[in-house]
Amino acid sequence: KGCATKTAEWEERSKLRAEELVALADTIKVLNDDDALELFKKTLPSPSSSFVQVAAKASTVRARALEALRNAKGAAAQSDRTGLDLLMLALAGKRSLSEGGFDKVIKMCDEMIEVLKREQLDDENKKEYCGTQFDLSDDNKKKLEREIADHENAIATAEETIATLAEEIAALEEGIKNLDKSVAEATE
Repeated sequence: KGCATKTAEWEERSKLRAEELVALADTIKVLNDDDALELFKKTLPSPSSSFVQVAAKASTVRARALEALRNAKGAAAQSDRTGLDLLMLALAGKRSLSEGGFDKVIKMCDEMIEVLKREQLDDENKKEYCGTQFDLSDDNKKKLEREIADHENAIATAEETIATLAEEIAALEEGIKNLDKSVAEATE
């Protein structure tokens, strides 16, 4: 992809990450607020109650994972959807129903994360390369503009010199004509 496309994609990702960080900071601020603490205290009936879940069925976990993947697929770019489709297929397949079915999915997720990390590194390297190339192009452009200006000045100076020499030649030719006339009159 071209440098401009990579730069635009990088800007979009950077903006999205910044928005996510702001949202997280706002969430933490709300959760750390005294009003939130009071609200949490009111919602819990007594200290002996707990929301800890001790076990979950594999089918429930699989259903939640499939739902999360469907949501991610809806928000994902077209190029990322094939990987999500593959994960959904792995979750819905017969082997995923048996024990250890998530091992393959987890491995696929880890591999996808590694691919994304490599792509991120490639993007950063490409951005750095593009920046260097832009700088070199700007330097060459400025150098050529200076050379053009120098050549234009040399041309203007040469044209002035030609005009001055043409005037001097015309004056000398006029002087020669006058001298020839004077010599012709003197010899008569």
